[in-house]
Amino acid sequence: MASPNAEIGVFGGTGFHSLLDNPVEVKVQTPYGEPSDTLTVGEIAGRSVAFLPRHGSKHTLPPHMINYRANIWAMKDLGVTRIIGPNACGSLQAHVKAGDFVICDQFVDRTWGRKDTYYDGPRTTHVSSADPYCPTMRAVAVEKASGLGLKVHERGTVVVIQGPRFSTRSESRWFATQGWEVINMTQYPECYLARELEMCYCNISIITDHDAGVEGVEEPVSNDEVVRVFAASNQKLKDLLYAMIPALPQERPCACASALEGASF
Repeated sequence: MASPNAEIGVFGGTGFHSLLDNPVEVKVQTPYGEPSDTLTVGEIAGRSVAFLPRHGSKHTLPPHMINYRANIWAMKDLGVTRIIGPNACGSLQAHVKAGDFVICDQFVDRTWGRKDTYYDGPRTTHVSSADPYCPTMRAVAVEKASGLGLKVHERGTVVVIQGPRFSTRSESRWFATQGWEVINMTQYPECYLARELEMCYCNISIITDHDAGVEGVEEPVSNDEVVRVFAASNQKLKDLLYAMIPALPQERPCACASALEGASF
């Protein structure tokens, strides 16, 4: 029997392990190994949606051990053209507070050693990541978050660290002084791999804490605090996804859909 298709993909992050009602489980094999878990496929307001917890359903995969290439490929294999990637994130700025939502428009990669491209040769391919997040999806996310009364920041830069450790105070102060708003461990290479496959991608950063180097913050971030605040924000995130998904246009006029044009030698 053929696997069900999906139009929109959603990744689950820390503390966010389910989304769909009465989903169909789908096991997807990829050329890059196993995805983080079995995918589930269902509908939200008539739109077909695939869901995958990026850390696994029991949160067994730390950020540096996630098979990002397999996860994105599995979504593509099901027919997904748009991906929403929620994350539990820390804040690097005092005005971005726990419980806020940030719809990021830029990332800074501080990871190392991750498999972060599908194009290892022999054909050389350079895909632009100047504007890594889909502008169409970002606009819908901001509009719907505002409509739900959520405290939303319309843009922000996320610095992606390797993990699993949290930053030192000095590292955190360095990131903060650059003006970056958000810190996370999983946005790269997830968002960029989607661009390499000409898929639209939108990040939703749910702020769980202030990072260790933020001025005026005495207690360093702890895993317990991250999980506690994210759990409190789970219903807000689900409300946003259920408002956002049916509002996404059917057509994709953005540059994401043609990212490979002129990218190869």
